[in-house]
Amino acid sequence: MDNRSEIREFLRSRRARITPEQANLPIHGTNRRVPGLRREEVALLAGVSVDYYVKLERGNLSGVSDEVLSSIAGALQLDEAEHAHLFDLAHAANARPAPRRRPAAVQIRPSLQRFLDAIATPAWVRNERMDFLAANELGRALYSDILASPIRPANTARFVFLDPAAREHYPEWADVAADIVAVLRGSAGRSPHNRALMDLIGELATRSDEFRTRWAAHNVRFHRTGRKRLHHRIVGELELTYEALELPADPGLTLFAYTAEPGTPSAERLRLLAEWATTLTAIDHVDRIPRAGTLPS
Repeated sequence: MDNRSEIREFLRSRRARITPEQANLPIHGTNRRVPGLRREEVALLAGVSVDYYVKLERGNLSGVSDEVLSSIAGALQLDEAEHAHLFDLAHAANARPAPRRRPAAVQIRPSLQRFLDAIATPAWVRNERMDFLAANELGRALYSDILASPIRPANTARFVFLDPAAREHYPEWADVAADIVAVLRGSAGRSPHNRALMDLIGELATRSDEFRTRWAAHNVRFHRTGRKRLHHRIVGELELTYEALELPADPGLTLFAYTAEPGTPSAERLRLLAEWATTLTAIDHVDRIPRAGTLPS
């Protein structure tokens, strides 16, 4: 991705969504030609000159200080994920140019697989581009539809945007799609030279109008905890809460674990899923996802 273009479009999109009323600014006249704040209004709120802010919004974050970035973030009312994304874009702008790289194959440590297997709830591990890398038995059962998908390799983003079955698997498909794009946008800001990640984004933008439209919104978000509804082909609808845990020993990898509220239909269906999961070793498609070892990044 072109860093200057990313900076320019991100700042413009954030400025366009804030009205003078939201920024507690007086309105002079009714002939406003922009949907949100003007550049000079952002500069005023951030305490920088108009010329300097114009330079930033043109995509030039070279040499900008953390203090100025924080002021801009405050003026644009960025949330935590957006704030971090702005800093990631600035870091990329000020870093020494690096070639696009394809990371080495990910090695799932046997101890990590043992940890997954010891978890009593569905759990799985993914990388920054949302490849399904490892899981426990219940995690493989929960995501058996993705593992059985003809869209290979197993990847949540590919499944959501390229496999029509995803709309049945995710009853709230539009929300899931928006979240996936926002997470990928944040990953791209942190790892602009990750060739595999950029290749995935390019593939999805080429093959999916839905992805391309959402990507153009420049939204970012953290994927730390939340609620997810799934329709499982064996046990039916599940409403689960997930927790996301970054793995410091494995940079770029995140572990997700799911639980159901006790006493709910989802809790009973999760119990039934656990019973069904014991038969998964006989299902051919599960064998495509190794329990441990060298996996594609």
